[in-house]
Amino acid sequence: MAASELPSSDILNPGSAKHFRLTDLPVPMVYATHRIIRDCNFEFAATFGYERHELIDQSFSRLYPKIRDFVRTGEMWRTNFAGGKVYHDERIMRRRDGSSFWCQVRGRSRNLADPFAEALYCFEPMHRAVAGNASLISDRQKQVLTLVSQGKTNAQIAQEIGLSKRTIEAHRARIMRAYGLRNSAELIAWFSSLR
Repeated sequence: MAASELPSSDILNPGSAKHFRLTDLPVPMVYATHRIIRDCNFEFAATFGYERHELIDQSFSRLYPKIRDFVRTGEMWRTNFAGGKVYHDERIMRRRDGSSFWCQVRGRSRNLADPFAEALYCFEPMHRAVAGNASLISDRQKQVLTLVSQGKTNAQIAQEIGLSKRTIEAHRARIMRAYGLRNSAELIAWFSSLR
């Protein structure tokens, strides 16, 4: 259908924009201020097994398996999410019934100075089993390997999570030695098999 055939209310005029509510969007979306859910759509609530009204004005922390996962994710996002950038990662989240699932999260901050002041996130559940083997490594090692799998160098990882480059190298070496891995490609493949 040509633009001239569309009803005039559906044509975007220069200088104007269509606005959609979160509830109009078909993917799990949430609007948050300082990591408090201020609005979400039904798809987001259903992903976690809640009714929409049960999540409004609640902390994201209730959706993580452990509080330290919530804190650590916040530290990573604060570093990478600043300045209005789009940032994404993959993480394990927790449903209302206590079950865990892998989720890809993408977000964009509307505040250049404080990335958590006002942000919009999309949570997409992934079809990946949560392996019990993931408990073979520490939360810190999982954090390091998540960043390695994003293609970050030891120096970038060290700066991002506030550890020395040597400590990052030691975490990687310890895991590689323990599981007989010979290089970064094998390390990433092994870690992916846990996830």
